[in-house]
Amino acid sequence: MRFVLVLLCLPGLLCAQFDVLITNGKIVDGSGNPWFYGDVGIRGDSIAAIGNLKTATAAEKIDAHGLVTAPGFIDIHSHGRRGIFDVPTAENYLREGVTTFVEGPDGSSPVPLAPFLAKVAATPISVNMASFVGHGSIREAVMGLVDRKSTPEEVEKMKALARQAMLDGAVGLSTGLFYVPGNYANTEEVIEIAKVVGVMGGFHQSHMREETDHVLDSVKETIRIGEEGGLPTQVTHHKIIGSANWGASVATLKLIDEARARGVDVTLDQYPYTASSTGIAALFPQWSQAGGHAALVERLNATASREKIRNEIITNIRDGRGGGDPKNIVIARCGFDASLAGKNLAELTTARGVAVSNESAADTAIELIRKGSCSAVYHAIGEEDVERIMRSPYTMIASDGEIPVFGVDAPHPRSYATFSRVLAVYVREKHVLTLEDAVRKMSGMPAERLKFFDRGMLRPGMKADVVVFDPATVSDKSTFEKPHQYSTGFEDVLVNGKAVLKAGKVTAERPGRVLYGPAKK
Repeated sequence: MRFVLVLLCLPGLLCAQFDVLITNGKIVDGSGNPWFYGDVGIRGDSIAAIGNLKTATAAEKIDAHGLVTAPGFIDIHSHGRRGIFDVPTAENYLREGVTTFVEGPDGSSPVPLAPFLAKVAATPISVNMASFVGHGSIREAVMGLVDRKSTPEEVEKMKALARQAMLDGAVGLSTGLFYVPGNYANTEEVIEIAKVVGVMGGFHQSHMREETDHVLDSVKETIRIGEEGGLPTQVTHHKIIGSANWGASVATLKLIDEARARGVDVTLDQYPYTASSTGIAALFPQWSQAGGHAALVERLNATASREKIRNEIITNIRDGRGGGDPKNIVIARCGFDASLAGKNLAELTTARGVAVSNESAADTAIELIRKGSCSAVYHAIGEEDVERIMRSPYTMIASDGEIPVFGVDAPHPRSYATFSRVLAVYVREKHVLTLEDAVRKMSGMPAERLKFFDRGMLRPGMKADVVVFDPATVSDKSTFEKPHQYSTGFEDVLVNGKAVLKAGKVTAERPGRVLYGPAKK
């Protein structure tokens, strides 16, 4: 079969002499269109030409024969805020093709945002970074951790903080309506703040109030925030928790379809795993966390409130995040005892010298929370829901991961392998997605949502965030049992035209930038 290629160049540019020339690759350009064979010429930080460039000269050439050339992946939901300063190379991201990550999800971000973004900008990093402003953080700055309705005056203060964050460079508003203190806000409060963000070009991304038996109500609320707030809205890390609720994605996706049919700009993102990860406080009722950790401990010291809290934890282990068995809850990190990482709640209960049950495991969780903060991995998601959500044309891929220090703690494997797992398992093995659609969900689609119109696709004039990988061998090595394993199959990764991964090795280049939202551009 012969391929006739049209040479695409920037106006006035002679199609020769590039800084980097990637040749012989199967180009998957991020649009979702079919792949084609071609070469990519890069000059400075941008793509200069795409086409048949075999006769062109370049300071550096990359032979992508048998490999895929694609736009760098954009992780639209990341927790790399602290990790980027500890591991500025973000090697876990580079080795699965991520060239941009977005921080500040789940309603949590620095407030004010400007000093944090300035610190990142002053740090030599390998990948690009952007940030949301978190509604929960805004609410805490104005009201603390109180469990009550906000006053009109307090809402105005929150709107002012959101406005300033957008001017500082936020890409939009994230809500964590499952978490304290976001859970204490009513929908009307969020809508009022969302209106400010929408007028300034941002969008809304939400960790919904519930992902278990009230997941439909939560999707409706997320849609309502976008519809009445006048801005695009996104259900983030969409999943269905608890075996009794498995299959509910049929109804949640129908809600998305119906909302879009009436003109609501609503989309989704997800990670490709049947386990979630968050703090063990997720097992505790939100009302018990009002006022912070010290107040929670006080309630645990009072017999009546402790029993009420315990009963709700038991229910959550049985029907919610616990998946019906304490062994499904595995400690990822404990600030007060690093040795607990990797042990499940059943093992920790046994270590206390008592028989394992949902009730005794609840007591173990209470003892852990008394001592401080722990995070955990929760195995309680159904594979059919994962695949159904992934197939939706409105779903993009996001890790909900972090930038871990290699070998420390027991993080969810999503931090190392979200994007490589989609390519290896859901494209190559299960054929849930085509290669073109998977790349679109990782690049062009999140770029469009973030209004990063100069990234996310391979086009002349766009920034040269480019990855070269082998679709036949790309592999998600990280597992729940052994999470600290880098993905394989990615040979070359360029960020802003500079090679940060070259022939499978991390380079000394640090070309990453802070990418600002629409109000600061």
